[in-house]
Amino acid sequence: MQRRLMLLLGLVLLISLAPLRAGAQDKIELFGGYSYMRFDATPLLNPTSSSTSAIFNFNGWEASGEYKLRDWLGAVADIDGHSGSPVGVSTSVHTFLFGPQVSWSWRVSPFAHLLVGGAHVSTGPYSENSLSGAIGAGVDMKLKHHIYWRIVEGDYLLTRFFGNTQSNVRLSSGIVFKF
Repeated sequence: MQRRLMLLLGLVLLISLAPLRAGAQDKIELFGGYSYMRFDATPLLNPTSSSTSAIFNFNGWEASGEYKLRDWLGAVADIDGHSGSPVGVSTSVHTFLFGPQVSWSWRVSPFAHLLVGGAHVSTGPYSENSLSGAIGAGVDMKLKHHIYWRIVEGDYLLTRFFGNTQSNVRLSSGIVFKF
C-alpha cells in the first residue's frame, strides 16, 4: 500500500510540473526510458550476514520531469522501477527522488544532479521503505525541435534496506521532450 501511495505521489508531482510554464521555451523537460540497475541484494537474501555479497542485474524503467528555474539550473522529480528474480525470488525496487540539476543547453547537452527521496523494495514476503539518494550525470543529444535522446544517464544510487546500506548503480537511456 505504501509503495502505491509513493508511486502515486511521484506521478502527481511529475504531471503537475508540466502546466507550470508550458508556453516558455525549454522550461519543462520530460524524460522516459529504459533503465538498468546493478542492485546490491545482500541484505535481502541474507540480512544477518554482511560477509556474503549478492549483486544482481535488474531491468526496468525511469521517468523524470524537470522545471528550469534558470537556464542552467532546474528542479527534478525522478521515479523508477526495476525488477528481477535473483535466486528465483521475484524482487522489485522503486525509487522516488527529488533535487537540483545543472545542465547546459547545447546540441549535445551534459547535465548533473544530486537527488534525495525514498525507495521501496519488495522481495518474496518481505518489503521495506528506505531513504535514498543519488548523484549522477548524463548527456542528451538533440534529434529534432524539442526532442532529445538521452544517450546515457548514470547514477550512483544509495539505499538502506533492512538495516544495511546498499551501493547501487543505475544506467538509463530514452527520449526527452523539452518545452
